[in-house]
Amino acid sequence: MKIVYSPKFAREYRKLPQQIKTLAEQKEKLFRKNPFDPKLKTHKLSGRLRDFWSFSIDYQHRIVFELASSELIYFHAVGTHEVYK
Repeated sequence: MKIVYSPKFAREYRKLPQQIKTLAEQKEKLFRKNPFDPKLKTHKLSGRLRDFWSFSIDYQHRIVFELASSELIYFHAVGTHEVYK
């Protein structure tokens, strides 16, 4: 599986606290093994983001992604629920 990080994702990721970055890296490893592992709470988004999915880093932080194919995924945003706006 190949993950492409958008420039927006990279900017938002750099601003995260180190503790959240470490947790995000752990969650990404789990995501690479199984994007729908129950621990990630992966879910389809709705409304204007209906083409995207999201998974949880912790209670507050999320990664918004797009499934381009079974082997190609785009990470578009990372942060609190504000990423949905």
